[in-house]
Amino acid sequence: MQFLKDRFSYLFSSTKGLILVAIALIAMVTALWGMLSGPMAEIGVRDVVVRIFGMDMVQAEREGRIIILYHAIAMAVIAIETYMITGLLKMKPFFKTAINAIITAGYIVTMFFGLAFAYFGHNWAFHGLYIFGLSLMFLAGVLLVIALWPWNSEYYVTDKSYAHTKKGIDLERTAFFATALTTVISAVFGAIPGSFLGNGFEIFLAENVIRYPDKTTMQYSIIGHLHIMLALIAIMITLIIGRWLNFRGILHKFAMPLMILGTIVLNLGVWGVVTPLQPIAHMVIYVGATPSMVAALLLLIWSWDMLIREGTAGIPKPSVGQKMSALLRDPLRFGPTWQMLFMNFTTSGLGIFMAVRLDQIFRVWPAREERIELTGHWHVLSAIIATIILLYYGDMIGLKGKIRQWYGWSIIVLSNIAFAAVTIFEMKRLFISEAEQQPLVNVLMYLMDFGLAMLLLLLAIVMVWRLVDLFKARGRWTDEAKQELSQEVMK
Repeated sequence: MQFLKDRFSYLFSSTKGLILVAIALIAMVTALWGMLSGPMAEIGVRDVVVRIFGMDMVQAEREGRIIILYHAIAMAVIAIETYMITGLLKMKPFFKTAINAIITAGYIVTMFFGLAFAYFGHNWAFHGLYIFGLSLMFLAGVLLVIALWPWNSEYYVTDKSYAHTKKGIDLERTAFFATALTTVISAVFGAIPGSFLGNGFEIFLAENVIRYPDKTTMQYSIIGHLHIMLALIAIMITLIIGRWLNFRGILHKFAMPLMILGTIVLNLGVWGVVTPLQPIAHMVIYVGATPSMVAALLLLIWSWDMLIREGTAGIPKPSVGQKMSALLRDPLRFGPTWQMLFMNFTTSGLGIFMAVRLDQIFRVWPAREERIELTGHWHVLSAIIATIILLYYGDMIGLKGKIRQWYGWSIIVLSNIAFAAVTIFEMKRLFISEAEQQPLVNVLMYLMDFGLAMLLLLLAIVMVWRLVDLFKARGRWTDEAKQELSQEVMK
């Protein structure tokens, strides 16, 4: 009994344990439900999986199943980011315990009962529990907003190298607060249409209605909800990485006000799509996205400079090669900001280009091509955020030496191969005709499948290693539990 108690305590009361559980559940869901994808259907895997697990796959209900699947995974990702925030930022012990407990119950209930309802027969009690899980997530979000209140004098800045106001208000904490608050509000932005399901609102996928000349207010709300929640998850992981790397100095003092401004304006633009301001809402969104992207760029510049200075500290006049070696020596600290930069080439930059040239280029394409671009855009953005989380998690659990190098560079290289292939596939109509595309498409499909399959294999190896470690009396998990306990005592 003590064997189970110790491990349960580690998994559900420590930051590293909570993150491990969430990553493991996401990995299992991704591995199983990934077998239902188009490429797997082409080689017959999907039919085998459906028969083995007895899944109920009515074609007319496809949109509803996919939406619940997305929410099941997204809630776990939000929970991981929340664990990171409660572990990195100062807050009262009550809030940390309550937030972690409630959000853990919330995402697990959402995931298990949502997927059970969507794929294994429509037991409406399960749907009620799915909604209950989402409600717990919302409650945890409200508590997080309260816990992050930056105007509490206990959390004022004492080190002047961090961004702050004249009174000492921590602007980084304010950025976390603004992001958490707007996330809670934007959750309502999507929940309201959902509450009208069957009474004036029908399930749809955003990419399927993008060319409708007239959209309802509910449809605009859902499309806005999809975009803003992904953007806020990306903004939050940027803030988390900055906090982890100890972002500070003059660039920090410029970045945090920009991040706060960008977050607020971006949300106002998205919320505006359901108001009479809808015609100019996209312009407001562009204005809001720009400061946030500049803030992320400032973090990248600072972190790369920091890594170079640390790696060349004993060299009077380092060469370009020595600087590059210093920058690349630790993939787990270099990787997150590199992935943010890579994101601009595969999602953010392309998204802005598509919006600016929408009528001149993309609306001239067949609707199927625009749908491919939109779907790939959202999936790559989500997957890049996942790789950043995995890189940070690798550092959290103390990977060292060759294992640290192989783990970090495998995530970076494999994901970059897959996401670059997806991006070229999305934009292929810019440089190749449909009649000549098949050889290119075949190569891109192989690269995508290889990169993603190897990433999942790497994640599976890590999860098996952590599972084996849990059965050891003096495994790595015991050191992690003791380390976190000592950190709590020091606080």
